[in-house]
Amino acid sequence: MKPLPPGSTIGILGGGQLGRMLSIAAAQLGFDVAIFTDEPDSPAGRVSAKTMVGNYLDTAALADFARRVDVVTTEFENVPAQTAEALIAAGARVAPNPRALAIAQDRFDEKSFFASMGIATPPFRAIASQADLDAAIAAIGAPAILKTRRLGYDGRGQIRINSGADAAGAYEKLGAPGILEGFCAFEREVSIIAARGWDGAIAFYDLCENEHSGGILSRTTLPARVDAKVTQSARHAVTQVLNAFDYVGVLTIEFFVMPDGSLVANEMAPRVHNSGHWTIEGALTSQFEQQIRAVAGWPLGPTNCVAGIEMLNLIGEDANAWEALAADPDVRLHLYGKRDVRGGRKMGHVTKLKFS
Repeated sequence: MKPLPPGSTIGILGGGQLGRMLSIAAAQLGFDVAIFTDEPDSPAGRVSAKTMVGNYLDTAALADFARRVDVVTTEFENVPAQTAEALIAAGARVAPNPRALAIAQDRFDEKSFFASMGIATPPFRAIASQADLDAAIAAIGAPAILKTRRLGYDGRGQIRINSGADAAGAYEKLGAPGILEGFCAFEREVSIIAARGWDGAIAFYDLCENEHSGGILSRTTLPARVDAKVTQSARHAVTQVLNAFDYVGVLTIEFFVMPDGSLVANEMAPRVHNSGHWTIEGALTSQFEQQIRAVAGWPLGPTNCVAGIEMLNLIGEDANAWEALAADPDVRLHLYGKRDVRGGRKMGHVTKLKFS
């Protein structure tokens, strides 16, 4: 792909905080950004050159959007794959491609894809009835996690099954086709963030160590407490995935690190990722700039980490401490421009750089 010159328009599907940070990064490189979102007042729309509000399955609106942009990318993985397909049919260049989006949107398809690549996963079974769940518990055992196949995130759409007795009525409570995943007695969770360009070049960020609270990422630290073999294994796995999809853009895979140092894949995200927000201050090229570089056909930027990192999410009312955080010289504060503070909602983050 010939690199897009400054002044070109980057289309972004989705209007959330990731789109907001992508738009800011694009503007720094001289691009305009057009947002397509179903939200009339979105965080990304308020910092972008153009916003189109419409349904993600409205082919006429998507065709209009395709005519207004030079390339299209996504800011969240649950943009329907059909949306990307419709944009391609209308003549747009879209990255990541529909296949990557479709597989990442279904947990069973995602785990099956990992398995087909020889990437270890927890034991899993597709669940379409209570009988399926009972059989899966008998095969996998407990504890286990029952999850919706689609649309769950940040701990939503999940039921912990601690024993066979917990399975009674669990499928009806889930309310949708699901997947049962065996529990992994892991030591820590890590994520690998990498980017691939149209030319096949790949750039890796340092491995991130993540902690969750209530199913939501709460803290990311670097360097991760793993040895070089773990990092090498993570990079090998993400390279396989990127190349298998002929992927363009930033992609993240979350792994469980087992006691013996082996990795078990949890899930992937075909987009910039919460665990990579530290890159804004902590890497020579942020994940957001990297995504814009990749989809615009520019060379990928250097990913060197400049310091030790602690990144903390501001969830719900945490963001109300903005005044004290803004006055703290040791943190860099990012707020996402969301109008309403709600429990469990990602409102912003802070990053602390630790120079030795």
